[in-house]
Amino acid sequence: MLLLEIILLAIIQGIGEFLPISSSGHIVVGAAIFDQIGHSFDGEKLTVNIVLHLGTLLAILVFYHRRIVGLITKERRVIGLVVVGTIPTVFIGFGIKIFYGEALESAMLAGFMFPLTGLALLWTARAKPGEVTCADLGYSEALLIGIAQGFAVLPGISRSGATIVAGLACGMRRDEAATFSFLLAIPAIAGGGALHLVELLTADAAPSQISPGVLLLGALISFGVGLASLAWLIRWLQQGRLYLFAWWVLILGPVVIVWQWLS
Repeated sequence: MLLLEIILLAIIQGIGEFLPISSSGHIVVGAAIFDQIGHSFDGEKLTVNIVLHLGTLLAILVFYHRRIVGLITKERRVIGLVVVGTIPTVFIGFGIKIFYGEALESAMLAGFMFPLTGLALLWTARAKPGEVTCADLGYSEALLIGIAQGFAVLPGISRSGATIVAGLACGMRRDEAATFSFLLAIPAIAGGGALHLVELLTADAAPSQISPGVLLLGALISFGVGLASLAWLIRWLQQGRLYLFAWWVLILGPVVIVWQWLS
């Protein structure tokens, strides 16, 4: 795999994991583009996926390290809420992966899902933020947000967008909706990475041809870009500008559909 491809995918992962535009959808589309120009990396997808997700997971841990420490010492009830929110993510995510696994690599599917993310984001333009904090959230609301995260396994459905919109719909404050969204992301990303690692170790495939240095560079880029993107998301969310991200995916979806249809 070319160094440039790793860098581009790391940037896409760092931006898409936190901005509500779907990292999985953009990576699927990016992979389809690389395939079309003759730079397929099918044999390296799992390795790259694991490394880039580790970078964005580290970004969450660094950005929210004080809140995470607070959960352990003062807000232990939130840990239970995160566990409840993770349960539907596991079942829905596993179900989709088992029965529709090949579809998760479809750029055409991503093209159809992007506009759904856009419509959800447009709703936030009129949504009034509530006063509910993470600690005040009910278990039923945590379950609902977890269900939203579960369907975000589909390429083109933004995980951060789906969970933040669900949080706002449950009456959460904007900053707290983002916080709960990314607390939920920790077990989701870590669990997904562990599954990919198991799949990689049990697959009958040749060792990775990508040097450790290039993989480390990809992780560092996804980490740095992820931190910047997370700060950007929080700022726009607090300003009530989350809906502006909708225009990108509303335009991108039809473009991808037409491209795939003509390919």
